[in-house]
Amino acid sequence: MSTDILPKALTALIDDFGNLPGVGPRTAERYAYAVLRRDPKSAKQLARSLDRLHDHVKTCPKTFALIDASDDVSPLYADQGRNRQLVCVVEEPLDIIALERTKQFTGTYHVLGGVISPIDNIGPEQLHIPELIERIKTDDVQEIIIATNASVEGESTALFLQRYIQEAGLGTTITRLARGIPVGVDLEYADQITLTHALEGRKKL
Repeated sequence: MSTDILPKALTALIDDFGNLPGVGPRTAERYAYAVLRRDPKSAKQLARSLDRLHDHVKTCPKTFALIDASDDVSPLYADQGRNRQLVCVVEEPLDIIALERTKQFTGTYHVLGGVISPIDNIGPEQLHIPELIERIKTDDVQEIIIATNASVEGESTALFLQRYIQEAGLGTTITRLARGIPVGVDLEYADQITLTHALEGRKKL
C-alpha cells in the first residue's frame, strides 16, 4: 500500500523509523502503526524519551561507554571493585551489555567507536586508539582483551591493535576472546572465520 494515501503525520513517522539501521519499509510501517494504536499516553512517553535522549546521555571521557549526563565517568570504571588493570576492548557501547550479562568479567572496558573499514572511510584515526594507549600508561594496564566481532573488519582491527600496542613497547599482555563453533550449529553452516578460529583453538582431549 502506498504511503501517499496515509495521513501525513503517520507517513512522517514511517519515514523516521525507516531511517533507522536495519529497519525496512514494512517494518517501519508496523512500528508506526503500533505507536498509533497504543494509548496516547504511551506515545507521548515515547516522545518524551526521545526528546530527553541527547540531553541526558553522554560518552564517558575515559572508557567511551554511554553514561548519564550527570556522571563524570562510567560507573563500571568508577567502581572500586573493578580491576582497572584489566581492560576489554569492544567495538560499540552496547557490546558491554553482552559481556556484563555473563557476570564473569571483573575488569573495565574501552569502546573503540567502530572498526577499521576502508570501504566506509573509517581508519584508525577515527577510533579511540590513542586514548587506549593513554589508559594503558595511566592505569598501569596489565592485560588488554580484544573483543572485536568475528568479521573481516573486526579481525583487521584486532590485528592492527595488537601491532599498535606492541610497537608502543608498554609490555602489556594482549589476549583475544576465544572463538569457536557455537553449540547447536552444524559444521556445514559455520562461516570461514568461525571455522578458522575453531581449528586454531582446538584442544587436546
